[in-house]
Amino acid sequence: MGMRVRPRLKRTLFLVTAISATVVSAQSAAATVKVHAHAQAPVKLVLWQNLGNGNQAQAVPLLINAFEKTHPGITISNVAQPRANYFALLQAAAVSQSGPDIVNMWTGLFTMQYRSYLENLKPWIPASELKQMGGTNWSSVGFNKPGAPYVVPLQQQFYIGFYNKALFARAGIKSVPSTWTQLFAACAKLKAIHTTCIEEGTQNLTGEFYPWYNLSYLMAGVLSPAQWEGLYNGKLPWTSPVVKNQLAKWHQLYSDGYINKDALTATNVQSAFLKGKAAIIVKGNWDTSQFSKALGSRVGVFVPPYSNTPMKKVVEFAGNGFAMTSYSQHKKQVAEFLQFMTSKQAGAIIAREGLIPDVSNVRTSNPLATTMINLVNSSHYSVYPMLDNVTAPGVVTSGSSVFPDMLTGGTSVAQATSSVEQAWHQLPASERGHTWASYSVPS
Repeated sequence: MGMRVRPRLKRTLFLVTAISATVVSAQSAAATVKVHAHAQAPVKLVLWQNLGNGNQAQAVPLLINAFEKTHPGITISNVAQPRANYFALLQAAAVSQSGPDIVNMWTGLFTMQYRSYLENLKPWIPASELKQMGGTNWSSVGFNKPGAPYVVPLQQQFYIGFYNKALFARAGIKSVPSTWTQLFAACAKLKAIHTTCIEEGTQNLTGEFYPWYNLSYLMAGVLSPAQWEGLYNGKLPWTSPVVKNQLAKWHQLYSDGYINKDALTATNVQSAFLKGKAAIIVKGNWDTSQFSKALGSRVGVFVPPYSNTPMKKVVEFAGNGFAMTSYSQHKKQVAEFLQFMTSKQAGAIIAREGLIPDVSNVRTSNPLATTMINLVNSSHYSVYPMLDNVTAPGVVTSGSSVFPDMLTGGTSVAQATSSVEQAWHQLPASERGHTWASYSVPS
């Protein structure tokens, strides 16, 4: 027969067990609270960008505010840096590992050049979220792996021409020019009514004339995308006749008086266009909202017709976005922000600023932006990347120096192209491979 436990002993054992359970429960609760508190500990992230004061820059604080509301405990400091030495600042910060957690990064070869201090986002953002973006391939090694990017695009961008419909009508221009011949004829009519045909000037981000908007269309006008790649890998020298002929026609626009004489020094590149004193300006779609507000239905978009045959080519590209620095101490929180950038909520914010979201199934309501998108989706124009994003940065720097003077006659076409070709030959071998995709990628 087994020993029986007296009732009092049973009660004592019950109390001990209950107390132990309570202690264990309290310890577990305390541990849970501790873990929860740790998860909610305030984290301050720093974001650097070089977007100036246009629509792109205005979208950033709106995106940050929306993110912070749904991610309590995470705050993001938005630091605007000068564009002129932005990448030098990023490199210096990377060496000291004292820089930002999030950086605005240009895509294409800029991403490849600086990716040593960027974090590949494939392990950090679900593939299903990355699939929501349309331009991540341009920040992936090889430009063909959209699921392994270094940058989440801020928007889809166009280099594009804007024109004043009212000035075209006043000059008797019945259709938008689509070839060199038609462009020169339209400019002659505009000059006859004392109106600047094409306005050029310094950019508010660099304080200098930036030639690559025009250069992208000058090269697209005569080259296929495969031939255009030759400008990167050396198959097509910058001194080739096809390149020189296009640049000579661009200079002729200036020498014939169709581009404002102060093109290299005008401090507000869009001032005359906004005031209805210039008929055409070649810029990026990030100025769409500003032009729409100033000119309303009078403004239209078209591709700069730098071609002997009707121009059916357009420059569309996920030109910049946000990246995670490899040395960030808060990668999990940075990843949360970058994942937010792939959401429809973020896309809607970007669209409201007059920009074109890179997020799938989020559309812009701006009619000018819709026209740009339709060039690709409905009119089936051939799509080119931005020339400055797929040309080695050393060559971009050289071209930025010599092509403005070439436009205004300060240097000849031959001298300018020779300087750029020389800059190409001075590049390290890793920056002039057989394809864009080979840039800085170890063999």
